[in-house]
Amino acid sequence: MDDIDDIIEILKTLVGFKTVANEPNLDLIDWVENFLAEACFRIKRIPSPCGRKAGLLAKFGNGDGGILYSAHSDVVSTQGQDWTSDPFALQRIGERVIGRGTTDMKGFLACMLAQARKCRDMPPAKPFMIALSWDEEIGCRGIPHMIDQVVPFLGCPDLVIVGEPTEMQLCLGHKGKVSYKAICYGEAGHSALAPNFKNALHVAAKFILETSDLQLRLAKSGTRDDAYSIPYSTVHAGIIRGGVTLNIVPATAEVSFEIRHLTTEEPANILSELDTNSESMKISTVYQYPGLSTNEADPVWKSVQALTNVPGPIKVAFGTEAGFFANIGLRTVVIGPGSMDSDGHQPDEGIDIDQLRKCSDFCRTLQHGLQSVLRVD
Repeated sequence: MDDIDDIIEILKTLVGFKTVANEPNLDLIDWVENFLAEACFRIKRIPSPCGRKAGLLAKFGNGDGGILYSAHSDVVSTQGQDWTSDPFALQRIGERVIGRGTTDMKGFLACMLAQARKCRDMPPAKPFMIALSWDEEIGCRGIPHMIDQVVPFLGCPDLVIVGEPTEMQLCLGHKGKVSYKAICYGEAGHSALAPNFKNALHVAAKFILETSDLQLRLAKSGTRDDAYSIPYSTVHAGIIRGGVTLNIVPATAEVSFEIRHLTTEEPANILSELDTNSESMKISTVYQYPGLSTNEADPVWKSVQALTNVPGPIKVAFGTEAGFFANIGLRTVVIGPGSMDSDGHQPDEGIDIDQLRKCSDFCRTLQHGLQSVLRVD
């Protein structure tokens, strides 16, 4: 079977598992675990605290070194999107395949599994490893339960490749993110007497305007990194909930907001510029993940960049799990097939077959040429 045919066949199976974020993923994990076991990988299964999900660490070869390829099993929901075909049944249309997760990021996982299957008959010179997580799409919630087991089980890889879609451009950085919930307090009362009561929605509205003003200040005079399309940290209020019925003054309201911050800035310092000490409000952190700031001066990246045959390196606006690997001292980058701008989280999400081919070729060349890539050390 031709490599690309093998990749598409694997991708068809992966897309068929409806692993929407925050929902179970065990069917996919079972299938991948059996797939890698047949390829003679050593595997460690890591269950989620709730037991409805799991991740995997898998390794072919012995000792330290080699490449760790990192992916997540979950996809975003299709709810409210107008698809022209079943999102969970892969469709091939000319030189594209369509289905939820093809770009973000089961296409990359399919390429890695196709490479993994060859290890038994053509063992690589250095270890080939895979990390597969859960619930990345809702704040990288799975990888914190896995990260402390990476080095003890896999050893210390030479490189970590996080395969989020970059159109195979080498990505050396992205912002970190913290998600917050603000509970705003008022007083319940009859709306006919509304002026006599504190309206929690008014508290929430005032707070949202403060986040908007802070965003303007960050854009005007905040720290900048012009490698990003939005070169400063951002504050965004995305959800507001409050009120029971129109004729009752709301006693509580809830605002969900986030800070996406440059790695040179502390989100707590940005948050401190908001009025969060009011008795009318309580703010809590929902989840967070670190940014990525890879050492651009490391000569290894010039060698890796030369293998991509596309412009780079770049930094991307979206978050990934890469910062978790970098924070335990592993040399980490983001590079993968597909376009997040064109296809990520979109209806009729798809990926060009040529992108899958380029990903497969890049990873095969990197795996076999790793010694020369690292020789610049």
